[in-house]
Amino acid sequence: MLTSRVDYPGITGGMSSIDLVIFDCDGVLIDSEPIASRTLAETLQGAGIAITAAEAHAKFTGNSESIIAEMCRREYGIIDVAALFEAWHRHLFEEFARSLTPIPGISEVVKSLDRPKCVASNSTMRRLRNSLGKLDLWSAFAEGVFSAEFVSRPKPAPDLLLHCAERFRARPARCVMIDDSVHGVAAAIAAGMTAIGFVDPADPRPGRRALLDAAGAAAVATGAGELTAILEHVGGRL
Repeated sequence: MLTSRVDYPGITGGMSSIDLVIFDCDGVLIDSEPIASRTLAETLQGAGIAITAAEAHAKFTGNSESIIAEMCRREYGIIDVAALFEAWHRHLFEEFARSLTPIPGISEVVKSLDRPKCVASNSTMRRLRNSLGKLDLWSAFAEGVFSAEFVSRPKPAPDLLLHCAERFRARPARCVMIDDSVHGVAAAIAAGMTAIGFVDPADPRPGRRALLDAAGAAAVATGAGELTAILEHVGGRL
């Protein structure tokens, strides 16, 4: 069942009115967030920090690595965060190589789009190449994979999304951003774009749909099966 903040009766036009579809990566395209949370928790545990994978998932998911690094310094008193992150990345990338998969059904959604599309992620390009870059989905975006490293401020600032729009010569008001985090929704709204919230049905965190709706998403999809229909509805409004 679809839920949204906007009623869409009798809307026509669909995807033809969208200039650019922007996807977040982790938790939207790839099922990476549980792996990242578990490996980060294990790395922190090795540094003497008492934290579970579930706690790491709730605390860190959706933040850029620069923000996570600052949280580790401030909250856990870790001085050599660079060494901690290097150990985490080695562990993380090994796990990605072993077990990373796309979000169920999302490959079909991406490949069915006849609109320009790209990726806007708070992850580093190194992580993107070691995650999305290991899957067939990478080729679906050609050169359209953008990291928060490309701009001065990560999501929730609008900088990265506006960078994407500029690169594709797309009008922000006719761009759609699909994101599973409040940060991504806020960034889309700040950029003057339409925000679509995305919830992985396997996400263990409760209340994700309500949280994204409250953040201002024009619509929220649970799983890839709802996403195409929502894109058609939102496209008709642009």
